[in-house]
Amino acid sequence: MNPRTESIRVGLIALGCPKNIVDSERMLAAIGQAGMVITPDPVSADVIVVNTCGFIAPAKEEALAAIREAVGWKTSAKVTKVIVAGCLSQRMGAELFKEVDGIDAVVGLGQRDNLAEIIRRTVAGDTTSLFVSPDDSGIHDDRSRLLITPSHWAYLRISEGCDHRCAFCTIPAIRGRFRSKPADIIVQEARELVDSGVVELNLIAQDSNYYGRDLKMKAGLSRLIADLEKLDNLAWLRLMYMYPAGVDHELIETIASSRKVVHYIDMPIQHINNDILRAMRRTDTKEQNIALIERLRKAMPDVSLRTTVIVGFPGETDSQFDELVNFIRWADFDHLGCFPFYPEPDTPAAAFPDQVPEEVKARRLDTLMKVQQEIVFDKNNLTIGRRLTCLVDSVDKSSTAHCRHYGQAPHIDTVCTMKGCPARPGQFIDVRITGTSGYDLIVEAV
Repeated sequence: MNPRTESIRVGLIALGCPKNIVDSERMLAAIGQAGMVITPDPVSADVIVVNTCGFIAPAKEEALAAIREAVGWKTSAKVTKVIVAGCLSQRMGAELFKEVDGIDAVVGLGQRDNLAEIIRRTVAGDTTSLFVSPDDSGIHDDRSRLLITPSHWAYLRISEGCDHRCAFCTIPAIRGRFRSKPADIIVQEARELVDSGVVELNLIAQDSNYYGRDLKMKAGLSRLIADLEKLDNLAWLRLMYMYPAGVDHELIETIASSRKVVHYIDMPIQHINNDILRAMRRTDTKEQNIALIERLRKAMPDVSLRTTVIVGFPGETDSQFDELVNFIRWADFDHLGCFPFYPEPDTPAAAFPDQVPEEVKARRLDTLMKVQQEIVFDKNNLTIGRRLTCLVDSVDKSSTAHCRHYGQAPHIDTVCTMKGCPARPGQFIDVRITGTSGYDLIVEAV
């Protein structure tokens, strides 16, 4: 049986980080352009595509659970084929067929542009197929996308892959070497997004401030910002995923003087003890990170800082963990993500001696997050009465809105809640902070 293309109903389950979200948006566009029907209800689909993440163990388990659920719909719904794509496909390849019985095709990152044709072939045949090739060359053009974020904000990917070789990380093995997307393509994509109604662009990469180095560009990110600022209807430009070692004086000045880049810095430090940083194969030091935070706050007193750290890295002692806790108290981060160390297969750190017991990791994670909770609650209480401009993300039937100020990135940070919101999603509104609700802020229109 070889059904007509337009009769194929496809449901897509998108998992993972913002880079994977962009991949999912490109997949949806390709499916639609091929004449297939996209359905938001996977159980009503003929084919389900699960776009997976495989970065760390919890992401892998989440992906496998989603795949098993999709395969289960083959007997309880009209689903006939399940295709697994994304990072876990790239990482595991044919092993996925052994892990979950019932998968019909596995599609790696290097084959994502061929997804529509793979769907056709999979529906027409009765055999399982493997479509995995290296994802270490070329740039994937993101101009053709079907947004699954709200229509007023979007991710803007500026590069592929990563050249860093952190001892704990699987990304270079999955997504290949670092490749900067040409600036003219980025600007064209940004222009199309802004023309469609997007007012906030969130720049994403594995290391945003590495942009242009592979093209021998000097101050590549600063030059790109200058180009993007020319887009008239763009209001907010947010920089995500900036390794601290690459944040130099010129970039700080560019951000501080920008008319559109919000004063928000997302830089994963991972740890602060110098011995742990060396073991992690990070290129920065405790002293450099402290000096960088001081420079950022001097240049932008209102800067909002986000970071991520790892606890329980092999060899981490109690005193080294205490050093990290003390640093977190001093740094006073606005947002912090903390993860226990996962010994990912084929990473150097997985084979390091002195692995920290799981119960110690859990205890340290709990301790650090309680410290961060105290920091955030204290900072929130100090903001009561302050006036801000918020971007409205959603408004329910009771006119209760979720919105964000410049220091809150979508999907990963806290939000502001407003009752009786007079604005619509995608509009900016001046607010006053009147209270707190856990990590979130309560605001009212001014």
